[in-house]
Amino acid sequence: MKAIVLGAGKGTRLQSETFQMPKVLRQANGRALISYVLEHISFIPQEDTVVVVGYKKEDVREALADGNYLFSDQDQQLGTGHAVNCARDHFEGYDGDVLVLYGDMPLLTRATYEKIIRQHTESGADCTIMTAIVDESLPYGRIIKDENGNLTDIVETKDCTPEQLAVKELNIGVYVFRAPLLFENLKELKNNNAQGEYYLTDIPKILLTKGCKITTCTVCDNNEIFGVNTLEDLEFCEKQLAKA
Repeated sequence: MKAIVLGAGKGTRLQSETFQMPKVLRQANGRALISYVLEHISFIPQEDTVVVVGYKKEDVREALADGNYLFSDQDQQLGTGHAVNCARDHFEGYDGDVLVLYGDMPLLTRATYEKIIRQHTESGADCTIMTAIVDESLPYGRIIKDENGNLTDIVETKDCTPEQLAVKELNIGVYVFRAPLLFENLKELKNNNAQGEYYLTDIPKILLTKGCKITTCTVCDNNEIFGVNTLEDLEFCEKQLAKA
């Protein structure tokens, strides 16, 4: 198992320019956000963990210099799919699985990461998507399934019909992929959306059209699913981490 940690974001809503600090280095309960994330996936060797960096990338590299992490640069912010593709060179000749996660989600635990990896392996899936069942309406993509519980679509919030918005199963944005399938299909991503970005969310949908096996893995504790995009998010995560 290898890992790709997405950590290139600027964090505009976190007032990053004011703090002169990339999002993943913002502090929560006395530690950088990414330090929690890397601790929680420490069962994957550092030399098999690729951190994708962008905004103030040298600061992130320096903060992690004591480890043996690999790095890839995302110099243009062209979406999550583009960010993952920036790590391609580190996966030449690798035919195993890869965990794709975010460097700004400090509350996801080791047990949750181990759960999705275990389910992915035991089910023989080509892609496993981390989801959460949530009553309130959050700005996450909806997981659409058929009557047999098989995934049929992932729809971003802004594209949902009223019926789809009522769906309670949300896409958290963490995945396990068969690495060759992931990188083979990244080239099929299109950026014909309002943001002009290449979304990793589209890869499971592409794999579905090719008959690949896609499964979902549900988080047990919904407090874990929150990333840090705003100052309010940072305050929430800080409070949760202080309880741990």
